[in-house]
Amino acid sequence: MMILRLAPIAALALPLPALAAAPIEVAVTNVAQAKGRIHVDICPQKQFMGSDCPYSGEAPAVLGTTIVTVPNVPPGRYAAQVFHDVNSSGKLERGLFGIPKEPIGISRDAPIHFGPPKWDDAWFDHGTEPQRITLSLRTKFF
Repeated sequence: MMILRLAPIAALALPLPALAAAPIEVAVTNVAQAKGRIHVDICPQKQFMGSDCPYSGEAPAVLGTTIVTVPNVPPGRYAAQVFHDVNSSGKLERGLFGIPKEPIGISRDAPIHFGPPKWDDAWFDHGTEPQRITLSLRTKFF
């Protein structure tokens, strides 16, 4: 008599457990005025410095340091890009040659020299536990 063992095959049909998403709390320092909102984007490399980052959050600007929580970020490697939306327009205001007119910040305080910051200077790893990062707003880029 032959006995078929289907348990291993059936186990393959079960979904794999999803990795737990966790919030990233961003402490944004050097906020010069309590006006408008602080906007934070959490971006994978492919979307870094774009306008289509999949994870974001905002909070009213608080003089000194503003805390913004970005909920439900899955584990991975990301960079944060931040701007102080002083006039509450919902977008980063830019001047001549695309230079920001409003304060901006990048994770790990990545340098900005005559162009956008580099991914290698800005990335951080995020796991399954809540995480806090700190960065500083800047108005001078050269």
